[in-house]
Amino acid sequence: MIQLPISKLSSVGTTIFSQMTQLANENEAINLSQGFPDYMPDQKLTSLVSEFIQKGFNQYAPLGGMMSLKEQIARKIENAHKTTYDPDTEITITAGGTQAIFTVIASFVKKDDEVIIFEPAYDCYEPTVELFGGIVKRFVMKSPDFAIDWQNVKNLVSEKTKMIIINNPNNPSGKVLNENDLKELNAIVKDSSILILSDEVYENIIFDGKQHLSVCRFPELKERSLMIASFGKLFHVTGWKIGYCAAPKNLTDEFRKVHQYNVFSVNTPMQLALGEYMKDDSHYLQLSQFFQEKRDFLQEGLKNTRFEILLCEGTYFQALKYDKISEKNDLEFAKELTQNHKVATIPFSSFYKNSEGENVIRLCFAKKQETLEKTIENLRKL
Repeated sequence: MIQLPISKLSSVGTTIFSQMTQLANENEAINLSQGFPDYMPDQKLTSLVSEFIQKGFNQYAPLGGMMSLKEQIARKIENAHKTTYDPDTEITITAGGTQAIFTVIASFVKKDDEVIIFEPAYDCYEPTVELFGGIVKRFVMKSPDFAIDWQNVKNLVSEKTKMIIINNPNNPSGKVLNENDLKELNAIVKDSSILILSDEVYENIIFDGKQHLSVCRFPELKERSLMIASFGKLFHVTGWKIGYCAAPKNLTDEFRKVHQYNVFSVNTPMQLALGEYMKDDSHYLQLSQFFQEKRDFLQEGLKNTRFEILLCEGTYFQALKYDKISEKNDLEFAKELTQNHKVATIPFSSFYKNSEGENVIRLCFAKKQETLEKTIENLRKL
């Protein structure tokens, strides 16, 4: 038999999210593993999609996306961060945040380029860098506060550093970068050609009166940054897979060279519906309060258990330390929790290269009230 070549990602298996969802289904458990809501989006938004379908907007969108949506994105960014992006040349609609991240890396990372990431890290960063021959260098953030020692980050920088990837707010830890963090990052990349990939898909889910500080607020960072966001997180429609990349024109031009051969364009009627829906700012400005109520309800329900409730400044994920409950590693504990207590979570070690899980699991609280109530009831039994 002819020996055929293996793929470039032959060592990569099924993601932990798919594994835990399958386990949840097999055990009829509450699925708090994958980050998606279990409730319907606003009917006004879904009706707008139907409306644009019936009006005949069913063919390809332009490469960069529908102008009406990009104009609303530009307006949203200007209102939030007091800076401007040209909707025509500096904003690109993508098939979700992950496709945008993939395209950024594909556009700029070459063989032996070094890319710095912060762990715990969203699972698509490392394999995408490696797919294009890059080398991942890691700064490890640890519980309970997931603080960043920027001098140690600086020590990771070399003449081969092509890109630094930040995720703010961070999935899975819920860590939110403050002004000093962004200034420290700027000091590291200043006078260099290092690019910033800023994954900001949870930008509108920030708690306790904190403010999201995007890279675009800082002029020197903005000029070297590609900022990624997601409508799935913004409007409870993760299955629509629509996001965007905002970047200066010179970076957007390079991004679109790859984007055109990746997906080329994104769902037309949904883009038009999102653009119309975004004209009412209240549809996203109330998001932090909406999710903070869910976070607070979950934390209150678990505060007298043996779980240690860790920092959650943003995102819709809560990290729990369980070392007072079990000595099992986090994967085995997550499986046991799913099988015996009917709550599926994600082991934190899956967000690290070298299993720095520290006996922590991640729960998604973007769920209906009754789902959270049942979760609390089950976990209180441990």
